[in-house]
Amino acid sequence: SFHLTVIDELPVQLQVRDFSLRVDLAAGAQQQLTYTIRPTERDAYHFGRILLYLSTRLGLLERRYIQEAGVELPVYPSIIQMKQLALRAFDRTSRSGGVKKMRRIGHSYEFDQIKNYVRGDDYRSINWKATGRRGELMVNQYEDERAQQIYCIIDKSRAMRLPFYGLTLMDYAINSSLALSNIILRKHDQAGLFTFSDKVGTVLKADSRPAQLNRILQALYQEKEREAEANYELLYYFSRKLISGRSLLLLYANFESMYALDRVLPILRRVAAFHVLVVVFFKNTEIEDYVEQPATTVEDIYQQTIGRKLLTEKNDMVQKLRQYGIQAVLTRPEELSINTLNKYLELKARGVI
Repeated sequence: SFHLTVIDELPVQLQVRDFSLRVDLAAGAQQQLTYTIRPTERDAYHFGRILLYLSTRLGLLERRYIQEAGVELPVYPSIIQMKQLALRAFDRTSRSGGVKKMRRIGHSYEFDQIKNYVRGDDYRSINWKATGRRGELMVNQYEDERAQQIYCIIDKSRAMRLPFYGLTLMDYAINSSLALSNIILRKHDQAGLFTFSDKVGTVLKADSRPAQLNRILQALYQEKEREAEANYELLYYFSRKLISGRSLLLLYANFESMYALDRVLPILRRVAAFHVLVVVFFKNTEIEDYVEQPATTVEDIYQQTIGRKLLTEKNDMVQKLRQYGIQAVLTRPEELSINTLNKYLELKARGVI
């Protein structure tokens, strides 16, 4: 038998320099080798040559074979997460998964169909005539008012570069924007995209045509964080000059202090005067985990006190935004998509958009 060492030249983004697969193989035998990688950046990943080192069991002789097998693969935002969220959102019988069942308020809904009653349906929608005919509870199902303009807006500034669980905040925002845009389109609303930092990034006008999701996917694939501070005047310009009609704007941003929020609050208020603005920003999970640890020294007590103050300040930001009529979602990064989806469904149920 022979000893084989297989080296696949992995993409530089993975930062893996000691990768190899080892196997013992008898003469004339075949074996398929597999391995798993987890890319955490959106980019074009180039796989290089495959190097095969063949040696005898004693290791006295070794021969190298080179297979030119270069290939470049794009890594897109999380399509798996997009499909999982859509499955939860449109599974009418599911009461789990984090997607809340919203009671409809008002009368901006059109009759869709009669369906079997499931737990959680509004009892006021029971169709008694159909119930009598079928011998089981039946309810009228209504569909939401369609063709609302919904924009996902991403702040690409350095505040969004903070990493949590292997992804930056901007990566979380991008994955959430893709997943939410898919649901927006399936709800027959119009999905759009705007990104900015110190300059304008992507501008995709809201649309409901089937090709829109792919446009959003390709645009998000190209996005990169920037080192500069965000210019929120660009957001106001976009909201007034490039959007026709009142729309729902979901702004993904990160404010680590009340001072950072106060700097842009006047502009957010101006935007909210013309649109339904939802500011989606992030809890600092590292601080949350730290303050829950036992304090063993005076310094630990001091640091945890500072940490609790920072966490309280985040909640104060939510209250401050609401004082000025601005919707807010404060969420852990890993719960971003679910919480943003629930806010979208809530606003539709309330007839706000």
